[in-house]
Parts: sequence; structure tokens; C-alpha cells
Amino acid sequence: MPLDAGSPNENLRATLDALNLDLAFSSHKLADVNMARCSLAGVWLLHDFLDESHAISQHIATPTGSYWHGIMHRREGDFSNAKYWFDRVGDHPVFAELAATDGSAWDAHRLVDECERALRDGDLQQIAALRQVQQREWQALFDFCYRAAVGEREA
Repeated sequence: MPLDAGSPNENLRATLDALNLDLAFSSHKLADVNMARCSLAGVWLLHDFLDESHAISQHIATPTGSYWHGIMHRREGDFSNAKYWFDRVGDHPVFAELAATDGSAWDAHRLVDECERALRDGDLQQIAALRQVQQREWQALFDFCYRAAVGEREA
């Protein structure tokens, strides 16, 4: 995924439009509908459909919904709004997984600032590094949501 809004993968639009909770979770009984909806918001975001992801996440009044909402605003370049939504997240369970290898805590605000600076400066090396961080963040959050949606972990 790019750090910015990217370009929606229009080849997948019809498939994503057809994706709903029943289809996406057809082999499971849903344990947490909001976490299932968060998973869908993440899938749309993965394929650069920011508006569609936003339409889902903005109606999920949970820390995890706010987390997806914050990522979407960070990617669209609305950095102050991203920080607002990250403030609403609090201390999310995935933060421990995302903590730096040096033991420092995950800081969503710092990532927003680093993305803003790298995009503004056109620092290709930093953008590449931050894309890896963002991918790790997406994967951790998506895994958390999916496992909670199907009852493999508590949200």
C-alpha cells in the first residue's frame, strides 16, 4: 500500500462491492459484527478504496473502528484528522505487537508525522521504509479484527 491515497484497484471493485459479512465470513459464525465490519474496512483500504473504507469505519464507534478511520485519514493526507482518530483509539491491543524492536512503545502520532514529512519531502527511502511499517500495522490490525470477528480472540 502506498503512504498516500494511492489509486483504487478498479479491477477488484466488482468483487469488493459484492463482499459482505455473510460472504466474507461464510465459514464462521460471527462472534463480533463490529470486528467483522472493521475487517471489511481494512480490505477496502488495502486496495486503495479510501472512500469505501471510510464509509464503513466512520460508523464503528469502537477503538478499532477509530483505528481504521485514523489510518484512512493518514493515507488521504488529512494528518490532523488522523491524529484526532488515533486519540480515540487509546491503548489498542495491537500496539504491543507493533512496538519497535528496541522496546519503545508504538506511537501512532509519530507515524503520522513521519508519513507527512516523508511525503512532503519526497524522501523515497523513508517512504519505502514507512510503507513497510504501514503494511505491518495493517496486517496486525486486520489479523486482530478477523480473529475477534470469528471468536478466536476477545476484542
